[in-house]
Amino acid sequence: MMHRIISLLLLAGSAYGWLPVEQWGSGNVTGSVGESGQCICNVFLPDTTFPADRMDIVQITSNKLSADVEVYIKKLTSMKAELVILLSELTNLTSRLEIVESGPDKYIKLEFDLLRVELREFESLVTHLKTSLNSSSSIFDSLYSEIRNMSLTVDQLESYDRSNLEVIRLEFMKLQKKLEKCRDEQDDFSNAAIGSCKHGGILRISKPVVSQLNADLSGSYLYGGWGKDSSPVSGYENMYWYSAFSSTLLSRIHVYSDYYKLIMRQPMKTYELYTSHDWRGLGNNYIVRGNTLYYQYREPFSMGKYNMTSQTAVYRVVPSASNRFSYQYSDSQNLDFAADESGLWVTYATEVTKGKLVLGKIDEAAFALSEVWETNIFKQSVTNAFMICGILYATRSVDTQTEEIFYTYNTRTRQDNYVSIKFEKFQDFYVNLDYNPRDQKLYMFNNGYYVSYNIKFKSD
Repeated sequence: MMHRIISLLLLAGSAYGWLPVEQWGSGNVTGSVGESGQCICNVFLPDTTFPADRMDIVQITSNKLSADVEVYIKKLTSMKAELVILLSELTNLTSRLEIVESGPDKYIKLEFDLLRVELREFESLVTHLKTSLNSSSSIFDSLYSEIRNMSLTVDQLESYDRSNLEVIRLEFMKLQKKLEKCRDEQDDFSNAAIGSCKHGGILRISKPVVSQLNADLSGSYLYGGWGKDSSPVSGYENMYWYSAFSSTLLSRIHVYSDYYKLIMRQPMKTYELYTSHDWRGLGNNYIVRGNTLYYQYREPFSMGKYNMTSQTAVYRVVPSASNRFSYQYSDSQNLDFAADESGLWVTYATEVTKGKLVLGKIDEAAFALSEVWETNIFKQSVTNAFMICGILYATRSVDTQTEEIFYTYNTRTRQDNYVSIKFEKFQDFYVNLDYNPRDQKLYMFNNGYYVSYNIKFKSD
């Protein structure tokens, strides 16, 4: 170990201008053996002092250079990130410019203005990068030149095709007028105040408004219904409901916070009618009123009431109601529930009336029939029925595209009437048709699709 120290010291002395190693004579180094037998060497160095100050300067300079290099590396990394973003946005802008160049029908004046703004931003960014890096490379020069060329192209395109832009503007104005006319016609259907019965009944029904296929996205789910709560509880005024299956069995119902959630198929709650209890139903003529589902109870045959707040169900047998007389379009449509401005209703047929349609008013608190009316139409000749302001409207099929309201019954005057109010079907087969007094619309479950109609009333 001592020999290595000596060698290092000799080399250091040589490096800093001391006497060369070969000039150190044997007289300068003496050795002896200690009491314990260890080797003791005595080295006599010249008086020249070790240049520690020079070593400090070298170390300080090295640290400063290291810090400068690290700062510059960070700056380059940051600039590289900005360049990546710039190149990405420039690629996107180039694509958009190609679309603009492809034809006059692909752009409007606003598109030119947006392109100009973005090009100015790119030009400013390239200038900033050049200044920050304190360099003028061929890459920056190429980018700057490309941006300037794109700006000129935008100006030329706008100048060249002003006439085409004017044509597009006129087409937009025509479209706007058509939309305004459509809106006016839509407003014309809302001629009676919501909740008011100061009108002379239905004058006509709008064309079908098709929302979409059912939320289960199943073309085989032909049996079901959808709509809004006819008397919503506070906080659920915009709620929609939906239920469907491949048969007339009713086993669950979905509710949605609003129309958007319905269309996006995002229910806020799904209620199962077959869990620890068998509360399932049959048929598709059910409605939701007061956050409660009213439906045809499966076993025993009766009218059911499922409270979605407490998630409990009860049923009541309807005196004399028969399960042999369904609507024309589908089996198991024996009890049809409806709601209007005056309350809750149910239609059915009995053996005593030999299948003629019977209308009952439901006392919601007691969940029992408070009054009953017998009509003169055979229930199996009817495709569906609904209530508006205490008047029953019955429908029948005209052809695969046309439905007709052909019969009305006024519960106040106990008079019936044969009418002809035709309206268009989306498809030939439907199982649920109900009026909602909250928005004066008809809701139809038509071959698995959500369909609705606006109603135009006669003047009182």
